Amino acid sequence: MLLDTHLTRRRLIVAALLAAGLQTGILAAMMKGSEDILANGTPVTLKTVPVDPRDLLRGEYVVLAYDFSALDTALITGEWPTEAGDQTLYVALVPDADGTWHAAEASFFPLIPSEGRVVIRSLPFRFEPSAEKPSVLRADYGLERYYVPEGEGKALEEARNGSRILVEARVLEDGSSRIASLRVLPPEGAAAPSAP
Repeated sequence: MLLDTHLTRRRLIVAALLAAGLQTGILAAMMKGSEDILANGTPVTLKTVPVDPRDLLRGEYVVLAYDFSALDTALITGEWPTEAGDQTLYVALVPDADGTWHAAEASFFPLIPSEGRVVIRSLPFRFEPSAEKPSVLRADYGLERYYVPEGEGKALEEARNGSRILVEARVLEDGSSRIASLRVLPPEGAAAPSAP
């Protein structure tokens, strides 16, 4: 009886350690993916556009959208899907004279990045083909939420709604992307903050 209790406890401890190790490994792999994008991705600066207020029940974050979040379908090259289902959109971004990047081409099939051209991949989204193609196609890219410390969201939302936020993102060659940082521009007419 004493031996059975000892073996049962030992099995429970081993099972708990294995479960903890597995959870730690999964979390480490998720973090490694994000860190890999931030360390090795091509830096791009994106302009944000105003969106509806955030959902207060999900924590403090700022909702972001970009000019290619509602993509002009005239930019889409190649074949369109003919059956309903989850689709991925590939969007080629090129830099503007002001240093921000904008959509130059899109496709439902992978595009090739090149010098001065980065390809960002959307998250899968539901697509329903119709006889008439839409003029705008909405997609998310994993860059739509930026979590902030408690109490900082309101000021960032105001800056976002005034189109004064620039997002510094990183994009890997496979199109995956992450936000590296936000930059808030001074209000129009206000002096830019001086460098220390």
